[in-house]
Amino acid sequence: MTDTAGRAADPAADGTTESDRLPVDPALAEAMAALDTEAAAARHADLAARVRRANELYHGQDAPELTDAEYDALFRDLVALETAFPQLVTPDSPTQRVGGAPSGTFDEVRHRRPMLSLSNAFSHDELRAFDTRVRRVLALPPAPEPAPELRYVAELKIDGLAVSLRYERGRFVQGATRGDGSTGEDVTANLRTIRAIPERLTEPATLDVRGEVFMPRSEFARINAEREEAGLPLYANPRNSGAGSLRQKDPEVTARRLLSAWFYQLLEEGADGRQDGTQSGALERLEGLGLPVNPERELAPDIEAVIAFTEGWRERRHELPYETDGVVVKVDRADQQERLGIVSRAPRWAIAYKYPPEQVETVVEDIVPYVGRTGTLTPVAHLQAAKVAGSTVARATLHNLDELRRKDIRIGDRVILQKAGDVIPEVVRPLVERRTGDERVFEMPDGCPVCGTPVVRDEGAVRHYCPNPACPARVSQEFQHFVGRGGMDIEGAGWAVLTQLLQRGLVRRRSDFFRLTVEDLMGLDRFGAKSAENLHRSIERARRRPLGRIINALGIAQVGWQTAIDLGQWLVEALPPRDDEPVGGPGGWLARASAFLKDTATTAPERFEAVMGVGPTVAATLTAYFSDPSTRDALDELIEAGIDAELPAPRAAVAAAGPLAGRTLVVTGTLEGFSREEAEEAIRGGGGKPSGSVSKKTDYLVAGENAGSKLAKAEALGVPVLDESGFRRLLAGDDPSV
Repeated sequence: MTDTAGRAADPAADGTTESDRLPVDPALAEAMAALDTEAAAARHADLAARVRRANELYHGQDAPELTDAEYDALFRDLVALETAFPQLVTPDSPTQRVGGAPSGTFDEVRHRRPMLSLSNAFSHDELRAFDTRVRRVLALPPAPEPAPELRYVAELKIDGLAVSLRYERGRFVQGATRGDGSTGEDVTANLRTIRAIPERLTEPATLDVRGEVFMPRSEFARINAEREEAGLPLYANPRNSGAGSLRQKDPEVTARRLLSAWFYQLLEEGADGRQDGTQSGALERLEGLGLPVNPERELAPDIEAVIAFTEGWRERRHELPYETDGVVVKVDRADQQERLGIVSRAPRWAIAYKYPPEQVETVVEDIVPYVGRTGTLTPVAHLQAAKVAGSTVARATLHNLDELRRKDIRIGDRVILQKAGDVIPEVVRPLVERRTGDERVFEMPDGCPVCGTPVVRDEGAVRHYCPNPACPARVSQEFQHFVGRGGMDIEGAGWAVLTQLLQRGLVRRRSDFFRLTVEDLMGLDRFGAKSAENLHRSIERARRRPLGRIINALGIAQVGWQTAIDLGQWLVEALPPRDDEPVGGPGGWLARASAFLKDTATTAPERFEAVMGVGPTVAATLTAYFSDPSTRDALDELIEAGIDAELPAPRAAVAAAGPLAGRTLVVTGTLEGFSREEAEEAIRGGGGKPSGSVSKKTDYLVAGENAGSKLAKAEALGVPVLDESGFRRLLAGDDPSV
């Protein structure tokens, strides 16, 4: 929800800005006070500039370059400096503001009441100091004296994107991001795609609610798994992924990411926004209106009970399906909140307690290449087992050889280990100063470690792979993908069962699953009649699946879940089903679609680039798959085995009237505010077509840092080149050259 920088909004508080400063560490304040006036001014200018940049990257572009811990330290230095030198405080100081300005990509929304942020506490002593300040302002006896009229609400702090929703007569009419606290971005259409957000309340109330949109850990892991298999850069954490997903120009992109939300503040017209004048009552009111409210909260009688709550969740938080890195503490009574007011940019009646980041030291005992279902060789660090973020970690992917070289991780290194987003084990860096000289540099093998086939590296890519489609590692992974939840979803066909089916020769091709009998299954180890019947029923249910799932189940290289859905949509639009035509069967629509795919691969492979999100690289993999004799008939075999498909409804051309309609753009280099995928999604959302290569037909090249050969080619061809700000202006429908 928040950190010291105002990185996410929490409850708004009305009141006059005061000159009081945020809590400062005495030792830090003393160090700052030792500076002379000239040095303090220079230090202030540097700190303020760095904090402003961090705010813009975090709030405006969802692409932070600092960790939360690094940012918190930077911001606290700035607060301490301004405490020691009050004359340096200006109205535009980052300590006086909340977050960053709206990006300009969306329409602006003026918040009816400001969305402020919270100060942070990093220790129990700082929580007790917060309680002391509250008691002093409210003229209550100091702790440990009881103060029964003072209670606190402790709520888990959700690390997502703060939003404000407007309901009129019970209907959802508008939603906005926090922006700079006063003005946010209109993301109504994207919020409507989130199932947790109701279109109608349980009663016709007119009100505003504030909350947090977040990406569940399982969705974050799913998306990153798809990106890793496709050789794409991984997202850093669920917060950035969720924020980037919500702030897409195309709501369909947001809909593909399974976001969720919790709400924690109610501003109801004709009332003070709190049932019975309390925060705890407001949360109950939100639940009664049908809005999702985090159940993991507590009404605490004193600050010691709050501290016990924080300790109770220190380890248990890792078991939650969403990310939380702290606890928000609020004075419960609304009248006491009003008396406490706000200090500069944060309410004095609330504070966020943040758990320290969890990193541990361990040893890389070995680096082993693993072969995936598409043949990709992924180097994986085998670690001396270490407990981090609630679980024991003994393996961590190093993604690819280029990333391993960039971090300079070697066998035998002592390294720092963490979980990216509290989810994915990540080797942060080696402890170079601890090296003994016995460490070894990892080299990718020349031959596949499973079948011995010479390893190939994609030209211009980071991917090493085994090209042998019969490689046992590839085959077993492909079949696991086929029966998995992203594919045909055959319940009960786990790894142990699949291994037996392959070893006994009962399954050699995907279609063989649908020819298995109960008797075949009863012959498996530990399978009785009931187990065999249950698995057979699961297989029968899997005969009919959505078209996108069937395509995804084929395991085509670089074709993930979303590309499979888009490919299915393209097929339906290119080959409209006839009213009298069955979908499945040898003479049905699915057989016609299979023939069309093979014909496209052999006679007009460029047509694949008409599929949303498909550029030359993915088009080449589709062409290879549907023209290779070993794979081209896989869909036909499934049709012959009785597979049927649920077809998607045709959709109109995407954003035909968008600002990029009819234009082709190429993205190269590193952009601060977009990953490559996000930039291409923004292009498609504006009606344009992203491409992977520069030609005379390219309308614009979007060039970030380290643009390389594509920039040189664009300049040689006279293709207009845009920097990131020009790209944003183009997406907004403005002249990019201004």
